Amino acid sequence: MAFREKMEWTMHMGLLVFILAAAAFLSAITTIRIAIRSRQVQLPNLVGQNLSSAQDALRQRGIELKVADRIYDALPAGTVVRQSPAAGTQVKVSQYAHVVVSLGSVKTSIPPIEGTSLRTARIALLQAKLQLGEVSAPYMDDTDADTVLLQEPKSGAPAASPRVDVLVPQGPRPPALVMPYFIGASDTETQRQLNSAGVHNVKSTQVPSPQWPVGTVIEQSPAPGARLATDGQVEIKVASAGAAPAASQI
Repeated sequence: MAFREKMEWTMHMGLLVFILAAAAFLSAITTIRIAIRSRQVQLPNLVGQNLSSAQDALRQRGIELKVADRIYDALPAGTVVRQSPAAGTQVKVSQYAHVVVSLGSVKTSIPPIEGTSLRTARIALLQAKLQLGEVSAPYMDDTDADTVLLQEPKSGAPAASPRVDVLVPQGPRPPALVMPYFIGASDTETQRQLNSAGVHNVKSTQVPSPQWPVGTVIEQSPAPGARLATDGQVEIKVASAGAAPAASQI
């Protein structure tokens, strides 16, 4: 066989191998897509079912159930009130379906807890068979720390949920300053300025940096311009001539 014929035969065989490999690859992709689609099921309607029946209905489809919330509702206790995803949604096997379950009809009203301490509010709610919900704790001037300023729902309202959210201010915001720019300044001067501003929690770490003069601040945290409470921590990295870094807490 001549050299030209050998080359043509080799090219034809190479093209054939490429075509067969491409066909196998496309076939594998199609198989994977079919497998993925075949592992999807339609979510049934769970609303109105008791929790046990809803769990059984989902297990038969390979879906897990998770109780996202419990609320007071006209439906009997233990009955699914809402579900997510909605009924009819195509979901993958082993995915979670989240449900909200009824606690039964409202049997209590919200007690007054505004003006009480957080501990007293928690006890009052427990006595009413309720519980503390989300606690918002912003800094606020002219307020007493650890005292319930607002509650939601309000006192006397029928309980639609077993939780009551509260606003509990932390009192006035602690003193703060705008973080100066210390890069290039000396370690000694940086700490002097911070101490003068009332910041005493300064962590200084020595870092080998031959391109910087020894004792020069080369990194800082928080960044320049950031707001820093005087009781917060400042971290600075200082150029050193040594080979190994050493940290010190000032």
